[in-house]
Amino acid sequence: MINAPLLPLNSPALAIINPLAGPDHEVAAWFHAHLTHTFVTVLRCFTEFGSSEWIGVTLFFVVLFFVWKRWWPSLVTLIIAVPGGMLLNEWVKVLVHRQRPFVEGPFVDWSGYSFASGHTIGATLLYGQLMLLILPALKARHWRRLAVFSAVLLVALVGFSRIALGAHFLTDVLAGIVFGIIWLTLCVVAGRPIRRRSSQPPVVVSLPDSGDAVLVPVEQTAQPAPISQPH
Repeated sequence: MINAPLLPLNSPALAIINPLAGPDHEVAAWFHAHLTHTFVTVLRCFTEFGSSEWIGVTLFFVVLFFVWKRWWPSLVTLIIAVPGGMLLNEWVKVLVHRQRPFVEGPFVDWSGYSFASGHTIGATLLYGQLMLLILPALKARHWRRLAVFSAVLLVALVGFSRIALGAHFLTDVLAGIVFGIIWLTLCVVAGRPIRRRSSQPPVVVSLPDSGDAVLVPVEQTAQPAPISQPH
């Protein structure tokens, strides 16, 4: 996970009342009591899809592809959405200061704080952002449904694995999903003016005095409705 910047020693943690504390502990205790070596192996495979290492490698190749294609607005949105959202979540963890469900046991080796789930928000941001970038290029409805289903499934598997492994409470995972969706929405809305300006095609205008040509961006406006001629 990303190492969060340390707050000053006199910085108080946020006291957040958890109305689902009872179900949180019951779910965590049930999975903790039923963990086996085989189950843990499968869960660790699922949880890797939200690890900082996997997200970092995936981002590296996607960034290279965007640079090659010169898709600068998509590149900026991707960098702000995924690493930026994960970094903000680390600050939330330090502020809330919630302890993990289990820190000792045969299958437990967690450190850091619990709220909100870093793996879950990382998966939500990465696969959600990739889905938003891919959807406009998919014309067939079944491919669009497959893209949405794949993103949702990956996020669900990562979130489930974090709960079952005892790394997070149920509310930690739900908060990671909600925070990720909100942050993605903000990034998409904020990036619309940049994408709109980059999509406007320039036109060539010849200067009457020098004869040189310059590229001038033109804003697209609605065409006036044709006026019917009287018979």
